[in-house]
Amino acid sequence: MLAEKEWHVFYTRSRWEKKVNSYLQENGFEVFLPLHKVMRQWTDRKKKVEVPLFNSYIFVRSNRNEIYEVLQIPGIVRNLKINGMPAILHDSEYIAIKNWLETGLPLETESYNNNFQLGERVKVIGGVFNGIEGEVRKINDKTCCIVLKSIQQVLKVNIRKELLVIE
Repeated sequence: MLAEKEWHVFYTRSRWEKKVNSYLQENGFEVFLPLHKVMRQWTDRKKKVEVPLFNSYIFVRSNRNEIYEVLQIPGIVRNLKINGMPAILHDSEYIAIKNWLETGLPLETESYNNNFQLGERVKVIGGVFNGIEGEVRKINDKTCCIVLKSIQQVLKVNIRKELLVIE
């Protein structure tokens, strides 16, 4: 008996959400990449562009057995886990997000685990310090200063909060 398919949550490389969406669809997966329109300004013009509602997140309707297959897709970094179990977007949440996006009303998202505490151990999940662990020393609106201890030296780095996860 096959397990019921659920919306599993996967973390993608930064700004690869649309590419990963295409790769997954080409490989026969049912994918949900919620996009919304935002106004972007360049020096010479303004333009409405479609961007992912959740940066670096993509949802794949699959069985637990298929998680490994999804992880083989280029641009997929890892599957999101909560308390050691694969994170699931419930059908009611999926429907609510789709319905909200169809209204065209503006909305914002904020990562839930961006509420870091001083002294907390974190791991960098993107950028040049990907995979490095450190300790939160200072918290700003959009960045954290973390201390990276290696080769018996202290390197203080300001890193965007969305690139950090609690260890």
